[in-house]
Amino acid sequence: MKAVLFDLDGTLLDTAPDFIVVLNQLRQQEQLPPLPDGIIRSAVSNGSRALVTLGFGKKEGDPGFNSLLQRLLDLYLAHLAERTVPFAGIEVLLDTLLANNIPWGIVTNKPEAFTLPLMQAFSHLPPPTAVICPDHVRKSKPDPEAILLACAKIGCDPSEAIYIGDHKRDIVAGQRAGMPTIACNYGYIDASENPASWGADHLIQSAAEIWPLLRQQYIEPKQ
Repeated sequence: MKAVLFDLDGTLLDTAPDFIVVLNQLRQQEQLPPLPDGIIRSAVSNGSRALVTLGFGKKEGDPGFNSLLQRLLDLYLAHLAERTVPFAGIEVLLDTLLANNIPWGIVTNKPEAFTLPLMQAFSHLPPPTAVICPDHVRKSKPDPEAILLACAKIGCDPSEAIYIGDHKRDIVAGQRAGMPTIACNYGYIDASENPASWGADHLIQSAAEIWPLLRQQYIEPKQ
C-alpha cells in the first residue's frame, strides 16, 4: 500500500452543513421555505446542479437554471468552510498515514476554484501529495483518468493504492483504475442507493475503520 486516495465531499470532509445553509439562503431569496437538512445532505455528492434541481425543481437547460446555479456557487464560495469539518476519525487517519510514510491524495469532481480554498482552510492537516479536480482531466469520475493521474503524481502503480468514496461513481472509477475500493456508508447516501450493491471491496460505517482495515488487509500481509 503506497497511497490512499479519497473523494472529498462526503468522504474526507463533511461539507454538507455549508451547502444546507447556502441552498436555503437561495430559496429564501426566492421566497421559498427552507428544505430539511437531511434532504439536502443526501444530495450533496451529486453536485451543485443536483442541488439546484432539488431546491427549485429545475433541470439543466430549463429557463433560469444557469442563473440559479451561478448564484448558488457564488453563495457557496462566500461561505466556504464556515461549517465544514473533517469526518470523525479522518484527522487521526491522516496523521497515522503520515507516521507510516504513506502519502494520501484527493480525487474529486469538485472544481479547483472551490477545492483549493477549501483545503487551505484545513492547512493544519498533513498535506495531500496530489489533489486532482475535474479541471485537470478530460473526463471526470466515473472515468478513471483522475485517479490514474493522482497515482502518477504520487509515483505509484494503481494496484498499490486504494480509493475511498461515498458514491457509486467513486467505486466504479477505482475499479476501472485497477485498484481496491472502500465505500463509505457514513457519507452522503441517497435514500434510493444501497452502497452494498456498488461492488466495493470493503464497506465501512465510519472513517475510524479505515486504518485498521488497511493495516490488516493491505499492509501487514505484505510485510
